[in-house]
Amino acid sequence: MMQEPPASPGGSQAQQFVIPAYRWGFVLVVSLFFLWAIANNFNDILIRQFQKALGVDRAQAGFVQFVFYIGYFVMALPAGLLMRQLGYRAGIICGLMLYAMGALLFLPASYALSYGAFLAALFVLASGAAFLETAAAAYIGAFGSSGTAVQRLNLAQAFNGLGGFLAPIVGGLFIFSGVEHSAGTLAAMTSADLAAYRATEGTTVRLPYLLLALTAMAVALAVTKARLPKAIVPNDAALGTQFARLARHRPLIGAVVAQFFYVGAQVGIWSYFIDYTKSVAPQLSEREAAFLLSASLVLFMVGRFLGTLLMARWRPVSLLGIYAVINVALCAGAATGHGLPALAALILTSFFMSIMFPTIFALGVADLDADRPLASSCIIMAVIGGAIFPPLMGLVSVRLASVPVSLLLPLGCFMVVAIYAGMARRSVVLPDAYA
Repeated sequence: MMQEPPASPGGSQAQQFVIPAYRWGFVLVVSLFFLWAIANNFNDILIRQFQKALGVDRAQAGFVQFVFYIGYFVMALPAGLLMRQLGYRAGIICGLMLYAMGALLFLPASYALSYGAFLAALFVLASGAAFLETAAAAYIGAFGSSGTAVQRLNLAQAFNGLGGFLAPIVGGLFIFSGVEHSAGTLAAMTSADLAAYRATEGTTVRLPYLLLALTAMAVALAVTKARLPKAIVPNDAALGTQFARLARHRPLIGAVVAQFFYVGAQVGIWSYFIDYTKSVAPQLSEREAAFLLSASLVLFMVGRFLGTLLMARWRPVSLLGIYAVINVALCAGAATGHGLPALAALILTSFFMSIMFPTIFALGVADLDADRPLASSCIIMAVIGGAIFPPLMGLVSVRLASVPVSLLLPLGCFMVVAIYAGMARRSVVLPDAYA
């Protein structure tokens, strides 16, 4: 495996967005943002598809996200510990191998038509994604000057948005069969016909997940050969001492809390977007609803590119607060369930979510240097919010027979992010350009 050469001296990279020697490595690390976005956003399709293929209800289907983000929670800390000892390259390769293994496990799960087997596959895939996100989100800062680190992370996250945009299109075309039966039609089927229908619906996941596995293995091979900066400062502190120091670092603790609620809101909204669309606009098909989700994620992607530009003039924390307040208002409008205007409000939330994850992350790890790998793990562990809120939203929608009302939960989450932005504006100082 190629050794990681040291990064260029600070003076030589002071004005560089990306150090020229590491451009190909930067492209590979950015591709990871795209790759885990595909898996994350396929989950939104799976929630609907498993209701058809496996006969689970909306609340049960919400456990797709629960298991996925539990995988993040469980594996983020091991990822940080591995990188603390072996570096970012090792974390990335390990993550890609776990990601590929989880994707391949979809094949036997589709033959068994077992919800448990699918959830196990998702857990393994999510474990790989946790390694990738823990590594890439922290590592991206090493490819250029510290003053442009937040912009660089937002640019990389824009390609995460590109993956999020493409996933519903691919899922809508290849995972959704286009066959939609009403509850009455399903009830009238014979046992044999129903079993055959569910088996057919279960096969649709095979090709997309096989392609994900092959792509992950190809990227892993490229990473073993690429030139990458050495970004970890040697850390001889005892692990307990290091965690104690991080526990006293208020910007990190605030970022962990804010990230928990932000990810809960994001995953909850996207998880039930298709169900929400069918609820407020029943004339639309599942595929049309999936394409609208994709359109929403276009706004998410555009928001990240635009956010990267705006941060050259605006403090990132100020944009974070403004966007959070706007999303509180949009969720309130969507919760009314008043047809297409409410759907339009829900679609717009993606644009204003765009900068939240990378900005909260960058604020949390600012100036941590050698502690950054473990700090990154702490923030990534906070994505367990994505495991908590979708089942809660599913439960609310089932108990109250209303998907729109469940959006009051994301509304509360964005209020927490707005409060965090107000506090961070006074207490967190980013390096160089934002000092």
